[in-house]
Amino acid sequence: MNILVLNCGSSSLKYQLINMDDESVLAKGLVERIGIEGSILTHKPTGKDKYVVEQPMKDHNIAVKLVLDALVDETHGVIKNADEIAAVGHRVLHAGEKYKESCLVNEDVKSVVRECFDLGPLHNPANLIGIEAVEAAMPGKPNVAVWDTAFGGTMEPKAYLYAIPREYYEKYHVRRYGFHGTSHSFVSKETIKFANLDKDSAKVIVCHLGNGASISASIGGKCVDTSMGLTPLEGLIMGTRSGDLDPAIIEYLCNHENLTVSEMLNILNKKSGVLGMSGGISSDFRDIKAAMDDGNEVAKQTLEAYAYRVAKYIGSYVAAMNGVDAITFTAGVGENAAWLRPMICQYLGYLGVKLDEAASEKAVGEEMIISTADSKVKLCVVPTNEELAIARETLALIQ
Repeated sequence: MNILVLNCGSSSLKYQLINMDDESVLAKGLVERIGIEGSILTHKPTGKDKYVVEQPMKDHNIAVKLVLDALVDETHGVIKNADEIAAVGHRVLHAGEKYKESCLVNEDVKSVVRECFDLGPLHNPANLIGIEAVEAAMPGKPNVAVWDTAFGGTMEPKAYLYAIPREYYEKYHVRRYGFHGTSHSFVSKETIKFANLDKDSAKVIVCHLGNGASISASIGGKCVDTSMGLTPLEGLIMGTRSGDLDPAIIEYLCNHENLTVSEMLNILNKKSGVLGMSGGISSDFRDIKAAMDDGNEVAKQTLEAYAYRVAKYIGSYVAAMNGVDAITFTAGVGENAAWLRPMICQYLGYLGVKLDEAASEKAVGEEMIISTADSKVKLCVVPTNEELAIARETLALIQ
């Protein structure tokens, strides 16, 4: 049983073909610069040499066809024909309030994707293009929408409502939705299994720390709260996103710098975060860590602020759940930056948290318990795997 997982961006397409019998990756790849000069497909079949195709791709229809051609190629392919693909799972960013679980794609689902274009302007249009490209290339093949906002769908109004006039929620659905939901759902459930916690009552905080970053609180794998809001701009300090800030800053800087609101939001999304705080050193945490180690005080302040913000969110979510059983680090920075974990955990002593620094140093990109035996809260590293999560959701809906 093979599932093809697609994640379409405006000019890109990431994919994996997964054999669900043993959850092994048969092939994965990336198409870049769709609709732009220099289009390229990089196909990586497991156990075979990398295969690169450079040719014009004016749209996603051509890109999807080239992906299918690569998968069935006599030399570089991993299946004989497209009939060996049971279904296609699509990462879709935003479902608004309509869908809170993954679902088979039909006309209503596609209309919801369209309705949410203004909530997810960078992702939803591309996600729909990917779905329709697969429908054209493989008519009748089941397509499944796995919503990035679905995990946050179990939040209660006290967690998702903003303190703005009620009419804006009722008219425009302005509320907190949360993102990275596929990752949070996967990692919270993996944490419960790996740490041998109660599947129905375990209180888990997942720190998804990458260039984009968010934190979730869940009980029994169901989201109680999550740090991103109407958009991914709210919450933690990120690579280039500001995270939480006083909204009056926008008007203040627009007036002083003669900027439009759109220009200011572009700055908050693409020129802020650790990139902006560090004075432009980098959005890559490795570069900022190297600068800190070289004695750069601004780099040190940046990373201390980042760790402080993460710790504050953890503390607030312990309060929201009235306790915590496990705190898990995941995603690129969370899984690999062992030096960051002590900076965060130093604030959590009141919880009885005890980090095993030797274990933490070894836990780079692999599943491990990194707390001491007498720690009152389990600290874990659990690598995220959004593609596998999407494949599992897809399989469950077609069986």
